[in-house]
Amino acid sequence: MEPVRLPDSNLESIEASVRKLMEQTAEQARQLDSLSAPPDPSPFAAFGMPSLPGMPGSPALVPPEPRPILELEGEEYEDELDALSDWVDGFLIRTYGAEVTTAAPWCKQWQEHDDVVAWLHALWMAYQQHKDPEAGPSGMFVWHRDFLTHCLAYVRAPGGPLSACQTDPDRDAHRLLPGPTSSTRSTRAASADKPEPGEPDQAAP
Repeated sequence: MEPVRLPDSNLESIEASVRKLMEQTAEQARQLDSLSAPPDPSPFAAFGMPSLPGMPGSPALVPPEPRPILELEGEEYEDELDALSDWVDGFLIRTYGAEVTTAAPWCKQWQEHDDVVAWLHALWMAYQQHKDPEAGPSGMFVWHRDFLTHCLAYVRAPGGPLSACQTDPDRDAHRLLPGPTSSTRSTRAASADKPEPGEPDQAAP
């Protein structure tokens, strides 16, 4: 059998129909892809604008990394100390504050003892971590064993930072004991940096 030959005009019509069918198929595929994609819950998506923090569909905000309280300054330090005081006075001492004696001194002005503030703040941060459900059922036991016991043993030790403060529940007392002075090496280096009497100060312009 000889092949059937169609006129050129018919071939052009068939090619146009095939191209049209291919374009329609591609458009339908694009529509299916858009329908299967999860919708953007942001009300600004239609305008090409990103979602605002905290709104559905927006990236989760990462909380700031906790910092030791003695590294904070100014208002940031005061705010953190206020929050720590609420926890210490409202929970820690009410729950675990044994009777004040010479063997377990305390100070109502503990906020003025920097080392006590640092210890209690670290204890508070550990408490927040271990009471979280992710710490598991034994989280609070670990906090009692590894953090609470050691912190209170240091802070309220007979020869600890509060030993010159309240040792009698009926007699308030507060006194800051002097700490160690600078080492001999540091003192010698600081003296070497000072100009001799009568010599011009090299740091002056």
